[in-house]
Amino acid sequence: MKIYLIEDDLNIGQALLSVFKDEGHEVVWVRMAVDAVARLQAEDFDAVLLDLGLPDGDGNEVLKRMRAAGLTVPVLIITARDGLQDRLKGFDNGADDYLIKPFEIPELLVRLRAILRRSGAQGEAEALWSNGTLALEEKRMRVTVDGTAVTLSKTEYALLLTLMKQSDRVLTRAELEKRVLPYSDGATLDVHISNLRKKIGDGHIRTVRGVGYMLQAERAT
Repeated sequence: MKIYLIEDDLNIGQALLSVFKDEGHEVVWVRMAVDAVARLQAEDFDAVLLDLGLPDGDGNEVLKRMRAAGLTVPVLIITARDGLQDRLKGFDNGADDYLIKPFEIPELLVRLRAILRRSGAQGEAEALWSNGTLALEEKRMRVTVDGTAVTLSKTEYALLLTLMKQSDRVLTRAELEKRVLPYSDGATLDVHISNLRKKIGDGHIRTVRGVGYMLQAERAT
């Protein structure tokens, strides 16, 4: 999948760039509204992630120009503007979905896949990750241990999914904080890991002292 990311925030942009590349997607990231539509007309993209508060203009104007130019690529707005009128304006201008910051990465990925399915742009197979008795169904955002469903918070789910997808290596604290807790000062990472361990049981997540965390030796599949 080729994604066009229009986002001026460096931390959010870098986090999304890292996540999408790990997912195997191609990403073009720009931070300004200028020439955004011209780039879309010159290249084929599967989806657009569009921030509304851009330094040189309003994302809504970019969206209106896109639709006026006949571009039908699916657009997911990502913004801190949470008012009803803001959401209605985004949809009226041609957005396919609207996600309010701060958001969790797994929710963004699910919403992105949903607008692609609605547009007919992408077929999708179920992604199942497992580690011993622990299983995660990515499409359904469902986690089970020994076949019994486990209820996780959005952050706990995001941490577990990230660890399972990168099960062959240690993920540093900085990596996990950037991918899963981009709006946090990092002080809560240990708390989330501790809560996650309590819910899924011991023996799945290993602490690598002074570095970070990884799954235990039995690899995810």
